[in-house]
Order: sequence, then structure tokens, then C-alpha cells
Amino acid sequence: QGQLVESGGGLVQPGGSLRLSCAASGFTLDRYAISWFRQAPGKEREGVSCIMRGDGETYYADSVKGRFTVSKDNTKNTVYLQMNSLKPEGPAVYYCEADMICGGVYYRGQGTQVTVSS
Repeated sequence: QGQLVESGGGLVQPGGSLRLSCAASGFTLDRYAISWFRQAPGKEREGVSCIMRGDGETYYADSVKGRFTVSKDNTKNTVYLQMNSLKPEGPAVYYCEADMICGGVYYRGQGTQVTVSS
């Protein structure tokens, strides 16, 4: 059975950077579109980014465009979300999800928490 495991979250100061990882096991990640979502307590889930299967075309929410970069390493069966120029926000859990299309949830990881605060 397939599984996704996120890592790389933590506490970072405004303006800082973090790189999140989404490692897949039990299936070939490149055969799926991988989406990143985030959810803060009491708020709606927000789509952040997506990288398509195969050609790796990428998509970003307007709120992160120019600051976040999604990429994949097929040799490691892992997708990354590089987050730069982070803005102050309370804790949010970032999830990666895999499906045939962006936004689908055939597989979902357990999430990794990110807090941007001074």
C-alpha cells in the first residue's frame, strides 16, 4: 500500500526559508500529480502548489507565487517544496497529496507543521 511522508517543517523567522519533503513509498511518485496544501487551525484548507506527473509542469497559488518552488527527484521518489521569504503566520500543517490530477487525494501524508514567527 502506498504512503506519503512529509518532513522539514518547523519554526522559522519571517523572511526565512524552509524546504519540505514529501517522500513516497509503495508507488512511483512520478506517475501522479503531487499537490501541496496547508491548513491552519480554524481556517479552510488552502491549495499551495502542484507538480504534474510526467512533464512536471508546476502550478502555484497567487499567495506563494515567486516565493515557493515545487520540484521532484524521481531517483529519490520525493517531491520538495522550497519556501522562501516566508511571511508571518501562525502554525499551519502542510500536506502533500497524490492523485492523477492536481487537487486529488488518492494518497495523503500525515502533514508537517510550519510556523513563521519571530
